[in-house]
Formats: sequence, structure tokens, C-alpha cells
Amino acid sequence: MRPSLPRLRFTAIRELLASQASGGQVLTMAAAAALFAANSVLSDQYFHLLHVQIGPMSLLHWINDGLMAVFFLLVGCEIKREFVDGEMASWPRRILPGVAAAAGMAVPALIYLAINRDVPANAAGWAIPTATDIAFALGVMALLGNRVPTSLKLLLTAIAVIDDLGAIVVIAAVYTKGLNLAALGAAAGITAMLALLSWRRVQALWPYLLLGVGLWVAIHASGIHATLAGVITALALPIRATPGTPEDRESPLLRVEHGLVSLVGFVIVPVFGFANAGVDLRDLSLEAALDPLVLGIAAGLVLGKQLGIFGAIMALVRLRIVDMPAHASARELWGMSLLCGIGFTMSLFIAALAFGGGSDQEAAAKLGIIAGSLIAALAGMAILRR
Repeated sequence: MRPSLPRLRFTAIRELLASQASGGQVLTMAAAAALFAANSVLSDQYFHLLHVQIGPMSLLHWINDGLMAVFFLLVGCEIKREFVDGEMASWPRRILPGVAAAAGMAVPALIYLAINRDVPANAAGWAIPTATDIAFALGVMALLGNRVPTSLKLLLTAIAVIDDLGAIVVIAAVYTKGLNLAALGAAAGITAMLALLSWRRVQALWPYLLLGVGLWVAIHASGIHATLAGVITALALPIRATPGTPEDRESPLLRVEHGLVSLVGFVIVPVFGFANAGVDLRDLSLEAALDPLVLGIAAGLVLGKQLGIFGAIMALVRLRIVDMPAHASARELWGMSLLCGIGFTMSLFIAALAFGGGSDQEAAAKLGIIAGSLIAALAGMAILRR
């Protein structure tokens, strides 16, 4: 009698792939709507709406600092799950996406700095082309159906998760100014309480979420970007490793993750895209399009990502350090590397931190992000379709 196959694990990564792919298509529509609004008779109303004051902050700041904290809560859950009980739960599994993600961040940054070497004021934007928008990239892959092997979808997801971890480190280390030590001390105390809950493996969600809200307030007051509160809260949520068996869906981390996947993918990220993708192109000139800031970001996303990721993967394969992803060819890996150049959501987020919301440099950065992401998407799709 043929032995029965192990029961297929229910993994959050499968739900994530499906939700992020659909969410990427919604994000595409939101970005298109923002571009239409910013370049039509609705332009004044669009920009006025974003700067409506609601309590201590404008609507745009509530979206970028408040709603995006929930986005980062989900990102933190994804990172912890993948490293504890997912596709990167062991060091051998981390080598390929880890090296690829590191090269995919370093090469775009170097290309950006090389193009902007004569414009010191633009140096702060070096991290903008290092990001990968997992929702957009998976959305493009979803349009290709079964032309893309599942192994590449999983690899792209793993690279994007590590990429997000790198972006979080960059945001905390580089884009933090004027620390309020008292608020920072309060944030440290709340973090310690979250760590105690995690150590005691408290299963109730409300203590983590309540402390997470307090942490957001403290970090916002400290001068560090408040969205990091979402990541810290996520890393405190307990999850039990269950190798070879179905995931423990009752663990606090998975309950939060499954509860947030659709909300983030279909509401929060599209709202962020609509609020941040609006660039007025009506007075765009050739000179503005060839600005080093625009070219540096676009070249970093289109050239840097494919050179870094594809080059790193092929080097690891040729050196026999890792095997080629299952059922994937070098051409398909090239196409996936190009799709990693879709930096939209995180790139827009970093641009606002680097240059300040509403500045001329941020507007130029948005142009570079949109152009680079669009070129990377179309080129990657063309390669994978064939």
C-alpha cells in the first residue's frame, strides 16, 4: 500500500500570495486614480484634501504615520513568521533570498549615488530605489498565471520580506532626527513590557495591541518614525514553530496576520498609494525628467535591482552554493529580478522621509519611482510572458 503523503500545511504564505496579488491590482488602480486626480480639474481639491488638518496632523500625515503603522505591523508579522516557522526557518533557506535581497539593495543605492554624485542635496535619497513592493510585484505575476513557477513567487516573496527588514533598519538608523529622550525612554519601557508578555507567552491579543498603541504615541513623540511601533509590536507576538505539521492558527501572531492581510492589501496600501502617487505632470519638461534625482531612482530600480538580484542568484548557483529554484530558468529569474524593481509603496514612503512631504525633491522622487516601477513592471512582464 502506498504510504500517505504528509498533510499539506496551511501556511500564511499561501494566503499572503493570493491576497497580495489581488491587492497589487487594487493598488494599481488607486495609483492611476491619484495620477488622474493630480492632473485634471480635480487637482486643487485632491491636494487640498491631503492637507486637511485632523487634530494634531494633516490627513496625509495620519495616512503615512498612522495607517502605515498597521501596514508595518503586518510586515513585522510576516518577517517573524517566515524566520520562525516559514520559508526561512533555517539558515540554508535564508542564503539565497538573503544574499539576493542584500545585493538588490546595495547595487541600486550605488547606482543612485553615482548618478547624483555632483548633487550633494540629493544624497539623502539613496535608499529610495532599494525597496521592492511585494503587492505590486505579485500582482504582475498574478496576471501571468501559470507562466511563472511557484518557486519564483515564493522566492520573490522571501526577497521582498528581507528587503522590508532592511528598509526598517534603514528608516530607524538613517531617517531619525531630533530625539526626545523622555519619549524614547517611555517607548523603551513599553517595549520591555511587550517583551515580558512575549516571554510569558501570553495568548490574549488585547494587551499587545493596547501596548502597541501606547508605543506608537511614544515613538511618534520621540522623533523616530512612528510606524516602527508596528514592527516592534509584531515581533513581540508569540508564534510556535510547527515543522511538518499545520500551523498553529491560534497563535497571536497568526491571528493578527490573517486578520490584517485583507485590510492592509485592499484598504490601507491603496489609500496610501492614492495619497502619495499623485504627481502633477502637466508642466513636466525634458529637463525635469532628466534630473539626476529622477534618473538615479529610475535607474536604481530598473538596472540596479536586476543587476544585483539576478547577478547574486546566478553567482550562488554557478558556485554551487545553492540550487536553481525548482522549474525556473535563468530567463525567468531575470524577469523576476526586474519585477523586484517595482518599488512603489516603500519607495514613496522613504522618499517622504528623505526629502519631506510636499518638497520639490519629493515630487521629483515620485516621478522617478513611478517611471522606474512602470518600466520594471512592463519589462519583467514581457520577459516572463515569453
